[in-house]
Amino acid sequence: MSGAGFAPLEGIKVLELGHIMAGPVCGRMLADMGADVVKVERVPNGDPSRSFVPPEIDGESAAFMMLNRNKRGIAIDIKRPEGVTLVRRLIRGADVVIENYRTGTLDQLGIGYDSVKSGNPGLVWCEISGFGRTGPYAGIGGFDLIAQGYSGLMSLTGESDGRTPVKCGVPVTDITAGILGAMGVVAAILHRLLTGEGQRVDTSLYEAGITHTYWQSAIALATGESPGPLGSAHPLNAPYQAFETSDGWINLGASTQESWEKVPEIVGQPRLVENELFCDNAARMENLDELVAVLIPLFKQHSTEEWLRRFEAAGVPAGPVASLQEMLNHSQTIEREMVTEVQHSTLGPVKTLGFPVKLGASHAAIERGAPILGEHTLEVLLENGYTKTSVAELQRSSIIICA
Repeated sequence: MSGAGFAPLEGIKVLELGHIMAGPVCGRMLADMGADVVKVERVPNGDPSRSFVPPEIDGESAAFMMLNRNKRGIAIDIKRPEGVTLVRRLIRGADVVIENYRTGTLDQLGIGYDSVKSGNPGLVWCEISGFGRTGPYAGIGGFDLIAQGYSGLMSLTGESDGRTPVKCGVPVTDITAGILGAMGVVAAILHRLLTGEGQRVDTSLYEAGITHTYWQSAIALATGESPGPLGSAHPLNAPYQAFETSDGWINLGASTQESWEKVPEIVGQPRLVENELFCDNAARMENLDELVAVLIPLFKQHSTEEWLRRFEAAGVPAGPVASLQEMLNHSQTIEREMVTEVQHSTLGPVKTLGFPVKLGASHAAIERGAPILGEHTLEVLLENGYTKTSVAELQRSSIIICA
């Protein structure tokens, strides 16, 4: 991605003891902002997401490559004493460590935060778990589906009460936990710049899910009642949902009184604005079923493109329900550099998603494809005081993998 100046985290060394999603998302965010992220993978098979196929590109998992671009990769058997010694040495030279193992796993291996912080007092240690490192559920593992259920998200997703629970279509708690972890790391780095002190950063999939319930939690805390699923509708505003057209679907976002008062004219029913059932937002929410029943047949009379033209001309928020390919090929996506190419060491140019934050005085740096297993083991160990001879011995003993 182009931009002026330097990457904001340039010079920060990150050791990622992360696997599958939440930890790697955190590492990817930091790497895109210029940090030197070294990903530690397991011996012999690496990150489990390498097996998330299909799809694959010439033997490399597309899922793994999406989450692990911009990182250097090494492979170490951290269950063996020699591997533990190696990791402890890498931690001493790191500014940040990311880990998303089950609570206590790294402590048992002798490479938990309490075991290593004395050797690196300025270390920022980011832990991403299922439920956080404290509380009665601290020992439970982290899975997006489970976290969506516990956090209440699945009770809000779907068409109506009484139907099969539905999770969000994307692993929203995994991804959000990774982003929250990166936010915490950046805050901790700023704290270290001011004080010289490192610290522990602790977030979870559970808290990531709760973070997405702002509106619904506001309702529950105010009323003592739990809101349920509304499909595409909004819990506080109407009409604010998807409607079927003659050839697809359109999202109508008439969330203010001003925008609503334009809708009846646009849909060819100007007298709706005079109907007491729909006179203000409170009335429309109370009579949402009646409002939707009136609008459904009207929207089926024209194409999505025609409705978009009408709503745009009137200044009423509306948009299509795009497929992923439509989104990826959209001119706005391209202009915002949200699809870009990165150079993979064996595959050549590989398409990937861009960095979602644009910085005016610095820039994101998407420059390196995801590593093949053990691609940078030799390079990283030589930087940390090992010799080619000692690296070769570690490889012969199957402590490490060098690509």
